[in-house]
Amino acid sequence: MNQIHKFTSSRLFSLLGSTRKARIVSASALFLAVCAFGAAGVAPLAPDAADLPVKTVQESVATPDLSAQITALDQQSAKAQFVHEEKIRNGDTLATLLQRLGVDDDAAETFIKKDKIARGVMQLKSGKRVQAQTDDEGNLQWLRATVVDGKDDPVTNIKITRKGDGFVASAEPAKLERRIEMHARTIKSTLYAATDSSEDGAKLPDTIVKQIIEMFSTNVDFRGDLKRGDSFNVVYETFWQDGEFVRAGRVLAGELTNKGTTYQSVWFEDPQSKQGGGYYSFDGKSLKKAFLKSPVEFSRISSGFSMRVHPISGQWKQHKGIDFPAPTGTPIRAAGDGVVEFAGTQNGYGNFVLIKHWSNYTTAYAHMSRFGSGIKKGSKVSQGDIIGYVGTTGWSTGAHLHYEFRVGGEAKDPAKLNVQAQAPLTAAEMSRFKVYANDMTHRFALLRPAGGGGANTRVAQK
Repeated sequence: MNQIHKFTSSRLFSLLGSTRKARIVSASALFLAVCAFGAAGVAPLAPDAADLPVKTVQESVATPDLSAQITALDQQSAKAQFVHEEKIRNGDTLATLLQRLGVDDDAAETFIKKDKIARGVMQLKSGKRVQAQTDDEGNLQWLRATVVDGKDDPVTNIKITRKGDGFVASAEPAKLERRIEMHARTIKSTLYAATDSSEDGAKLPDTIVKQIIEMFSTNVDFRGDLKRGDSFNVVYETFWQDGEFVRAGRVLAGELTNKGTTYQSVWFEDPQSKQGGGYYSFDGKSLKKAFLKSPVEFSRISSGFSMRVHPISGQWKQHKGIDFPAPTGTPIRAAGDGVVEFAGTQNGYGNFVLIKHWSNYTTAYAHMSRFGSGIKKGSKVSQGDIIGYVGTTGWSTGAHLHYEFRVGGEAKDPAKLNVQAQAPLTAAEMSRFKVYANDMTHRFALLRPAGGGGANTRVAQK
Protein backbone atom coordinates (compact mmCIF):
# COMPACT_ATOMS: atom_id res chain seq x y z
CA MET A 1 0.00 0.00 0.00
CA ASN A 2 1.13 3.50 -0.73
CA GLN A 3 2.31 4.96 2.51
CA ILE A 4 1.38 8.40 1.38
CA HIS A 5 -2.36 7.55 1.51
CA LYS A 6 -2.17 5.63 4.75
CA PHE A 7 -4.28 7.42 7.43
CA THR A 8 -4.26 6.26 11.04
CA SER A 9 -5.87 7.50 14.26
CA SER A 10 -2.52 8.69 15.57
CA ARG A 11 -2.11 10.81 12.50
CA LEU A 12 -5.64 12.27 12.95
CA PHE A 13 -4.77 13.35 16.44
CA SER A 14 -1.57 14.90 15.22
CA LEU A 15 -3.52 16.89 12.62
CA LEU A 16 -6.02 18.18 15.23
CA GLY A 17 -3.27 19.35 17.54
CA SER A 18 -0.69 18.30 19.97
CA THR A 19 -2.51 19.36 23.15
CA ARG A 20 -5.95 18.41 24.47
CA LYS A 21 -7.19 22.02 24.34
CA ALA A 22 -6.01 22.41 20.72
CA ARG A 23 -7.71 19.19 19.69
CA ILE A 24 -11.08 20.32 21.21
CA VAL A 25 -10.96 23.67 19.39
CA SER A 26 -10.02 22.01 16.07
CA ALA A 27 -12.80 19.41 16.36
CA SER A 28 -15.40 22.11 17.02
CA ALA A 29 -14.30 24.09 13.98
CA LEU A 30 -14.46 20.98 11.82
CA PHE A 31 -18.00 20.20 13.01
CA LEU A 32 -19.26 23.70 12.21
CA ALA A 33 -17.70 23.52 8.73
CA VAL A 34 -19.49 20.23 7.99
CA CYS A 35 -22.85 21.75 9.09
CA ALA A 36 -22.31 24.77 6.83
CA PHE A 37 -21.56 22.64 3.78
CA GLY A 38 -24.63 20.50 4.51
CA ALA A 39 -26.94 23.54 4.67
CA ALA A 40 -25.52 24.87 1.44
CA GLY A 41 -26.18 21.55 -0.23
CA VAL A 42 -29.79 21.25 0.96
CA ALA A 43 -30.95 24.87 0.43
CA PRO A 44 -31.16 24.74 -3.34
CA LEU A 45 -33.60 21.77 -3.07
CA ALA A 46 -36.51 24.03 -1.82
CA PRO A 47 -38.89 25.14 -4.64
CA ASP A 48 -39.37 28.78 -5.54
CA ALA A 49 -42.74 30.07 -4.35
CA ALA A 50 -43.28 31.83 -7.67
CA ASP A 51 -43.21 28.46 -9.45
CA LEU A 52 -45.96 26.86 -7.28
CA PRO A 53 -49.30 26.19 -9.07
CA VAL A 54 -52.34 28.34 -8.14
CA LYS A 55 -55.79 26.71 -7.85
CA THR A 56 -59.06 28.67 -7.69
CA VAL A 57 -61.90 27.16 -5.60
CA GLN A 58 -65.51 28.29 -6.06
CA GLU A 59 -68.36 27.31 -3.70
CA SER A 60 -71.98 28.51 -3.60
CA VAL A 61 -73.21 29.85 -0.21
CA ALA A 62 -76.89 29.91 0.64
CA THR A 63 -78.23 33.31 1.73
CA PRO A 64 -79.77 33.35 5.27
CA ASP A 65 -83.54 33.24 5.68
CA LEU A 66 -84.11 36.74 7.03
CA SER A 67 -87.84 36.22 7.49
CA ALA A 68 -87.23 33.23 9.77
CA GLN A 69 -84.79 35.26 11.86
CA ILE A 70 -87.27 38.12 12.19
CA THR A 71 -89.99 35.68 13.26
CA ALA A 72 -87.69 34.17 15.91
CA LEU A 73 -86.87 37.64 17.26
CA ASP A 74 -90.57 38.50 17.45
CA GLN A 75 -91.28 35.29 19.37
CA GLN A 76 -88.44 36.02 21.77
CA SER A 77 -89.69 39.58 22.27
CA ALA A 78 -93.17 38.27 23.00
CA LYS A 79 -91.69 36.22 25.87
CA ALA A 80 -89.67 39.12 27.31
CA GLN A 81 -89.87 39.63 31.08
CA PHE A 82 -89.30 42.90 32.87
CA VAL A 83 -88.36 43.25 36.57
CA HIS A 84 -89.13 46.52 38.34
CA GLU A 85 -88.31 47.65 41.88
CA GLU A 86 -89.95 50.50 43.78
CA LYS A 87 -90.09 51.82 47.33
CA ILE A 88 -93.33 52.55 49.16
CA ARG A 89 -94.09 56.27 49.28
CA ASN A 90 -96.25 58.22 51.71
CA GLY A 91 -99.84 58.21 50.47
CA ASP A 92 -99.32 55.28 48.12
CA THR A 93 -102.36 53.22 47.15
CA LEU A 94 -102.19 49.75 45.65
CA ALA A 95 -103.08 51.19 42.25
CA THR A 96 -100.33 53.82 42.28
CA LEU A 97 -97.75 51.28 43.49
CA LEU A 98 -98.64 48.79 40.75
CA GLN A 99 -98.54 51.55 38.17
CA ARG A 100 -94.98 52.50 39.14
CA LEU A 101 -94.03 48.81 39.03
CA GLY A 102 -95.25 48.62 35.43
CA VAL A 103 -98.16 46.30 36.32
CA ASP A 104 -101.26 46.74 34.15
CA ASP A 105 -103.23 43.76 35.36
CA ASP A 106 -106.72 44.16 36.85
CA ALA A 107 -106.85 40.49 37.87
CA ALA A 108 -103.64 40.86 39.89
CA GLU A 109 -104.92 43.99 41.65
CA THR A 110 -108.19 42.26 42.54
CA PHE A 111 -106.34 39.21 43.88
CA ILE A 112 -104.08 41.32 46.13
CA LYS A 113 -107.11 43.11 47.60
CA LYS A 114 -109.01 39.89 48.37
CA ASP A 115 -106.35 37.32 49.31
CA LYS A 116 -105.52 37.17 53.03
CA ILE A 117 -101.75 36.80 52.53
CA ALA A 118 -101.44 39.08 49.50
CA ARG A 119 -103.17 41.93 51.36
CA GLY A 120 -99.98 42.31 53.38
CA VAL A 121 -98.57 44.27 50.43
CA MET A 122 -101.11 47.01 51.19
CA GLN A 123 -99.79 47.33 54.77
CA LEU A 124 -96.13 47.96 53.92
CA LYS A 125 -94.40 50.91 55.55
CA SER A 126 -92.99 53.87 53.68
CA GLY A 127 -89.49 53.24 52.33
CA LYS A 128 -89.87 49.45 52.00
CA ARG A 129 -88.95 47.76 48.72
CA VAL A 130 -91.32 45.90 46.40
CA GLN A 131 -90.21 43.95 43.32
CA ALA A 132 -92.39 42.77 40.46
CA GLN A 133 -91.90 40.97 37.15
CA THR A 134 -94.21 41.62 34.17
CA ASP A 135 -94.38 40.65 30.53
CA ASP A 136 -94.27 43.24 27.75
CA GLU A 137 -98.02 43.85 28.11
CA GLY A 138 -97.85 44.59 31.84
CA ASN A 139 -99.29 41.28 33.04
CA LEU A 140 -97.95 40.40 36.48
CA GLN A 141 -95.75 37.29 36.65
CA TRP A 142 -94.66 37.59 40.28
CA LEU A 143 -94.40 40.18 43.07
CA ARG A 144 -92.22 40.12 46.20
CA ALA A 145 -92.36 42.23 49.37
CA THR A 146 -91.31 42.01 53.04
CA VAL A 147 -93.55 42.78 56.02
CA VAL A 148 -91.82 44.31 59.06
CA ASP A 149 -92.73 44.47 62.75
CA GLY A 150 -93.02 47.45 65.08
CA LYS A 151 -89.22 47.63 65.39
CA ASP A 152 -88.86 47.76 61.60
CA ASP A 153 -87.35 44.26 61.51
CA PRO A 154 -88.34 41.97 58.60
CA VAL A 155 -90.82 39.36 59.74
CA THR A 156 -92.41 37.78 56.67
CA ASN A 157 -91.55 37.57 52.99
CA ILE A 158 -94.66 37.64 50.76
CA LYS A 159 -94.59 36.33 47.19
CA ILE A 160 -97.46 36.48 44.69
CA THR A 161 -97.02 34.23 41.64
CA ARG A 162 -99.08 33.77 38.48
CA LYS A 163 -100.42 30.23 38.13
CA GLY A 164 -102.32 29.65 34.90
CA ASP A 165 -105.07 32.23 34.67
CA GLY A 166 -104.94 33.00 38.40
CA PHE A 167 -102.51 33.78 41.21
CA VAL A 168 -101.26 32.18 44.42
CA ALA A 169 -99.74 33.93 47.45
CA SER A 170 -97.22 32.44 49.86
CA ALA A 171 -95.53 33.70 53.01
CA GLU A 172 -92.37 32.51 54.73
CA PRO A 173 -90.30 33.85 57.64
CA ALA A 174 -87.77 36.47 56.62
CA LYS A 175 -84.17 35.27 56.71
CA LEU A 176 -81.52 37.87 57.49
CA GLU A 177 -77.85 37.70 56.57
CA ARG A 178 -75.55 38.55 59.48
CA ARG A 179 -72.34 40.45 58.73
CA ILE A 180 -69.49 41.60 60.97
CA GLU A 181 -68.21 45.13 60.43
CA MET A 182 -65.25 46.87 62.08
CA HIS A 183 -64.21 50.51 61.96
CA ALA A 184 -61.58 52.80 63.45
CA ARG A 185 -62.14 56.47 64.18
CA THR A 186 -60.00 59.33 65.50
CA ILE A 187 -61.64 62.11 67.50
CA LYS A 188 -61.08 65.50 65.86
CA SER A 189 -63.92 67.43 67.48
CA THR A 190 -66.76 65.32 68.94
CA LEU A 191 -67.68 61.64 69.11
CA TYR A 192 -70.66 62.10 66.79
CA ALA A 193 -68.54 63.97 64.24
CA ALA A 194 -66.14 61.01 64.23
CA THR A 195 -68.93 58.47 63.79
CA ASP A 196 -70.35 60.49 60.90
CA SER A 197 -66.95 60.47 59.18
CA SER A 198 -66.87 58.80 55.79
CA GLU A 199 -63.10 58.28 55.59
CA ASP A 200 -63.64 54.56 55.12
CA GLY A 201 -66.93 54.99 53.26
CA ALA A 202 -69.16 54.13 56.22
CA LYS A 203 -71.26 56.05 58.74
CA LEU A 204 -71.71 54.27 62.04
CA PRO A 205 -75.39 53.59 62.87
CA ASP A 206 -76.83 55.65 65.74
CA THR A 207 -77.62 52.49 67.74
CA ILE A 208 -73.93 51.53 67.62
CA VAL A 209 -72.86 54.99 68.80
CA LYS A 210 -75.31 54.71 71.71
CA GLN A 211 -73.83 51.33 72.70
CA ILE A 212 -70.29 52.74 72.57
CA ILE A 213 -71.32 55.50 74.98
CA GLU A 214 -73.02 53.01 77.33
CA MET A 215 -70.01 50.69 77.19
CA PHE A 216 -67.45 53.31 78.25
CA SER A 217 -69.52 55.94 80.09
CA THR A 218 -68.38 54.60 83.49
CA ASN A 219 -64.77 55.36 82.54
CA VAL A 220 -65.12 58.41 80.31
CA ASP A 221 -67.34 61.50 80.45
CA PHE A 222 -68.18 61.90 76.77
CA ARG A 223 -69.24 65.51 77.32
CA GLY A 224 -65.89 66.75 78.58
CA ASP A 225 -63.21 64.06 78.75
CA LEU A 226 -62.71 63.40 75.04
CA LYS A 227 -59.72 65.20 73.54
CA ARG A 228 -58.53 65.77 70.01
CA GLY A 229 -56.44 62.76 69.02
CA ASP A 230 -58.39 60.24 71.13
CA SER A 231 -59.55 57.24 69.15
CA PHE A 232 -61.78 54.19 69.25
CA ASN A 233 -62.13 50.89 67.43
CA VAL A 234 -65.41 49.02 67.24
CA VAL A 235 -66.54 45.63 65.95
CA TYR A 236 -70.29 45.15 65.54
CA GLU A 237 -72.89 43.07 63.71
CA THR A 238 -75.29 44.18 60.99
CA PHE A 239 -78.22 42.39 59.36
CA TRP A 240 -79.12 42.45 55.67
CA GLN A 241 -81.80 41.04 53.39
CA ASP A 242 -81.36 40.73 49.62
CA GLY A 243 -78.35 43.04 49.77
CA GLU A 244 -80.28 45.78 51.62
CA PHE A 245 -79.22 46.98 55.07
CA VAL A 246 -81.94 46.19 57.63
CA ARG A 247 -80.49 47.13 61.02
CA ALA A 248 -77.42 47.18 63.19
CA GLY A 249 -77.08 44.64 65.95
CA ARG A 250 -74.84 44.44 68.99
CA VAL A 251 -71.37 45.86 69.56
CA LEU A 252 -69.20 42.75 69.77
CA ALA A 253 -66.04 44.48 70.96
CA GLY A 254 -64.95 48.03 71.67
CA GLU A 255 -61.68 49.78 72.37
CA LEU A 256 -61.45 53.45 73.39
CA THR A 257 -58.23 55.37 73.92
CA ASN A 258 -58.67 58.52 76.02
CA LYS A 259 -55.73 60.64 77.22
CA GLY A 260 -53.31 57.76 76.58
CA THR A 261 -55.35 55.14 78.44
CA THR A 262 -57.07 52.39 76.45
CA TYR A 263 -60.30 50.79 77.69
CA GLN A 264 -61.47 47.47 76.24
CA SER A 265 -64.62 45.38 76.38
CA VAL A 266 -65.79 42.28 74.48
CA TRP A 267 -69.23 40.66 74.25
CA PHE A 268 -69.36 36.91 74.82
CA GLU A 269 -72.37 34.59 74.76
CA ASP A 270 -71.43 30.96 75.20
CA PRO A 271 -73.28 28.85 72.61
CA GLN A 272 -73.70 26.01 75.08
CA SER A 273 -74.92 28.12 78.00
CA LYS A 274 -78.47 29.23 78.73
CA GLN A 275 -77.49 32.18 80.91
CA GLY A 276 -77.25 34.74 78.11
CA GLY A 277 -74.27 36.84 77.14
CA GLY A 278 -72.43 39.73 78.68
CA TYR A 279 -69.44 42.05 78.34
CA TYR A 280 -66.09 40.84 79.61
CA SER A 281 -62.54 42.02 79.91
CA PHE A 282 -60.10 40.22 77.62
CA ASP A 283 -59.00 38.02 80.52
CA GLY A 284 -62.55 36.69 80.98
CA LYS A 285 -63.81 38.78 83.91
CA SER A 286 -67.42 39.95 83.73
CA LEU A 287 -67.97 43.71 83.39
CA LYS A 288 -71.71 43.62 83.99
CA LYS A 289 -73.37 45.13 87.04
CA ALA A 290 -74.75 42.47 89.33
CA PHE A 291 -78.36 43.65 89.14
CA LEU A 292 -80.04 46.92 88.25
CA LYS A 293 -80.54 49.12 91.30
CA SER A 294 -83.98 50.03 90.01
CA PRO A 295 -86.07 47.96 87.56
CA VAL A 296 -88.03 51.17 86.85
CA GLU A 297 -86.24 54.20 85.40
CA PHE A 298 -86.47 57.56 87.18
CA SER A 299 -88.47 56.35 90.18
CA ARG A 300 -88.10 56.96 93.88
CA ILE A 301 -88.57 54.31 96.62
CA SER A 302 -91.84 54.62 98.56
CA SER A 303 -91.33 51.61 100.79
CA GLY A 304 -88.10 49.77 101.49
CA PHE A 305 -87.13 46.40 102.91
CA SER A 306 -88.26 46.94 106.52
CA MET A 307 -91.04 46.57 109.07
CA ARG A 308 -94.14 48.62 108.32
CA VAL A 309 -97.90 48.88 108.76
CA HIS A 310 -99.50 47.12 105.81
CA PRO A 311 -101.62 49.67 103.89
CA ILE A 312 -104.51 47.20 103.42
CA SER A 313 -104.53 44.88 106.45
CA GLY A 314 -103.31 47.54 108.89
CA GLN A 315 -101.03 44.98 110.57
CA TRP A 316 -97.41 45.60 111.58
CA LYS A 317 -95.34 43.20 109.46
CA GLN A 318 -92.14 42.80 107.49
CA HIS A 319 -92.16 44.31 104.00
CA LYS A 320 -90.02 41.87 102.06
CA GLY A 321 -89.49 43.94 98.95
CA ILE A 322 -88.98 47.44 97.59
CA ASP A 323 -91.82 49.55 96.18
CA PHE A 324 -91.20 51.88 93.25
CA PRO A 325 -94.17 54.23 92.61
CA ALA A 326 -94.64 55.13 88.94
CA PRO A 327 -97.49 55.93 86.55
CA THR A 328 -99.47 53.01 85.14
CA GLY A 329 -97.83 51.78 81.95
CA THR A 330 -94.26 52.65 82.96
CA PRO A 331 -91.92 49.96 81.57
CA ILE A 332 -90.43 47.45 84.03
CA ARG A 333 -86.98 46.08 83.19
CA ALA A 334 -85.40 42.74 84.08
CA ALA A 335 -82.86 43.36 86.84
CA GLY A 336 -80.49 40.74 85.43
CA ASP A 337 -80.08 37.95 82.90
CA GLY A 338 -82.16 34.86 83.46
CA VAL A 339 -85.13 32.69 82.49
CA VAL A 340 -88.79 33.44 83.31
CA GLU A 341 -89.90 30.86 85.87
CA PHE A 342 -93.45 32.21 86.29
CA ALA A 343 -95.62 34.76 84.48
CA GLY A 344 -99.26 35.06 85.50
CA THR A 345 -101.57 36.05 88.34
CA GLN A 346 -100.54 35.10 91.88
CA ASN A 347 -102.77 36.01 94.85
CA GLY A 348 -102.04 39.46 96.28
CA TYR A 349 -99.17 40.01 93.86
CA GLY A 350 -101.62 40.43 90.96
CA ASN A 351 -99.88 40.15 87.61
CA PHE A 352 -96.56 38.66 88.65
CA VAL A 353 -93.26 37.67 87.01
CA LEU A 354 -90.53 35.56 88.62
CA ILE A 355 -87.10 35.37 86.96
CA LYS A 356 -84.52 32.69 87.77
CA HIS A 357 -80.95 33.96 87.56
CA TRP A 358 -77.69 32.08 87.93
CA SER A 359 -76.98 30.08 91.09
CA ASN A 360 -79.87 30.44 93.59
CA TYR A 361 -80.83 34.06 92.80
CA THR A 362 -84.35 35.02 91.71
CA THR A 363 -86.14 38.37 91.30
CA ALA A 364 -89.89 38.99 91.56
CA TYR A 365 -92.03 41.76 90.04
CA ALA A 366 -95.63 42.33 91.19
CA HIS A 367 -98.77 44.43 90.55
CA MET A 368 -98.11 44.76 86.79
CA SER A 369 -100.82 46.19 84.56
CA ARG A 370 -99.71 43.85 81.75
CA PHE A 371 -96.80 41.66 80.69
CA GLY A 372 -94.12 42.50 78.17
CA SER A 373 -94.18 41.04 74.66
CA GLY A 374 -93.18 37.38 74.62
CA ILE A 375 -92.87 37.10 78.41
CA LYS A 376 -93.94 33.60 79.42
CA LYS A 377 -92.54 30.66 81.34
CA GLY A 378 -89.26 29.54 79.80
CA SER A 379 -88.52 32.85 78.04
CA LYS A 380 -84.89 33.96 78.22
CA VAL A 381 -84.39 37.61 79.18
CA SER A 382 -81.37 39.87 79.38
CA GLN A 383 -80.67 42.62 81.85
CA GLY A 384 -82.71 45.68 80.90
CA ASP A 385 -85.31 43.84 78.78
CA ILE A 386 -88.88 45.07 79.29
CA ILE A 387 -90.82 42.32 81.07
CA GLY A 388 -93.98 44.24 81.95
CA TYR A 389 -95.57 47.56 82.84
CA VAL A 390 -96.40 49.23 86.14
CA GLY A 391 -99.96 48.77 87.36
CA THR A 392 -102.04 48.30 90.49
CA THR A 393 -103.30 44.69 90.21
CA GLY A 394 -103.59 42.45 93.29
CA TRP A 395 -103.39 43.93 96.81
CA SER A 396 -102.31 47.40 95.86
CA THR A 397 -103.49 50.88 96.83
CA GLY A 398 -101.83 52.68 93.93
CA ALA A 399 -99.77 52.24 90.80
CA HIS A 400 -96.30 50.95 91.72
CA LEU A 401 -93.88 48.07 91.22
CA HIS A 402 -93.28 45.72 94.12
CA TYR A 403 -89.78 44.26 93.58
CA GLU A 404 -88.19 41.40 95.52
CA PHE A 405 -84.68 39.98 95.45
CA ARG A 406 -84.60 36.38 96.65
CA VAL A 407 -81.75 34.04 97.59
CA GLY A 408 -82.73 30.38 97.76
CA GLY A 409 -86.39 31.41 97.59
CA GLU A 410 -86.15 33.76 100.60
CA ALA A 411 -86.54 37.53 100.14
CA LYS A 412 -83.41 39.50 101.03
CA ASP A 413 -82.52 43.18 101.15
CA PRO A 414 -80.40 43.67 97.99
CA ALA A 415 -78.73 46.74 99.50
CA LYS A 416 -77.05 44.54 102.11
CA LEU A 417 -75.83 41.83 99.74
CA ASN A 418 -72.54 41.69 97.88
CA VAL A 419 -73.76 39.84 94.81
CA GLN A 420 -71.28 38.79 92.14
CA ALA A 421 -72.09 40.16 88.69
CA GLN A 422 -72.75 36.72 87.24
CA ALA A 423 -71.45 33.20 87.41
CA PRO A 424 -67.74 33.08 86.54
CA LEU A 425 -66.85 31.27 83.35
CA THR A 426 -66.23 27.57 83.78
CA ALA A 427 -63.02 25.99 82.46
CA ALA A 428 -64.82 24.88 79.28
CA GLU A 429 -66.45 28.29 78.81
CA MET A 430 -63.13 30.04 79.42
CA SER A 431 -61.49 27.90 76.73
CA ARG A 432 -64.16 28.93 74.21
CA PHE A 433 -63.98 32.55 75.39
CA LYS A 434 -60.23 32.73 74.75
CA VAL A 435 -60.70 31.62 71.13
CA TYR A 436 -63.36 34.30 70.65
CA ALA A 437 -61.38 37.01 72.46
CA ASN A 438 -58.26 36.23 70.41
CA ASP A 439 -60.25 36.82 67.24
CA MET A 440 -61.35 40.24 68.52
CA THR A 441 -57.78 41.06 69.56
CA HIS A 442 -56.63 40.28 66.03
CA ARG A 443 -59.35 42.55 64.62
CA PHE A 444 -58.23 45.40 66.87
CA ALA A 445 -54.64 44.88 65.73
CA LEU A 446 -55.78 45.29 62.11
CA LEU A 447 -57.64 48.51 62.95
CA ARG A 448 -54.80 50.14 64.86
CA PRO A 449 -52.28 52.25 62.93
CA ALA A 450 -48.72 50.94 62.80
CA GLY A 451 -47.18 51.30 66.22
CA GLY A 452 -50.56 52.21 67.72
CA GLY A 453 -52.14 50.92 70.88
CA GLY A 454 -51.28 52.54 74.18
CA ALA A 455 -49.24 50.69 76.71
CA ASN A 456 -51.66 51.71 79.45
CA THR A 457 -54.67 49.45 78.83
CA ARG A 458 -57.66 48.97 81.11
CA VAL A 459 -60.97 47.17 80.90
CA ALA A 460 -64.21 49.09 80.59
CA GLN A 461 -66.19 49.11 83.82
CA LYS A 462 -69.86 48.33 83.31
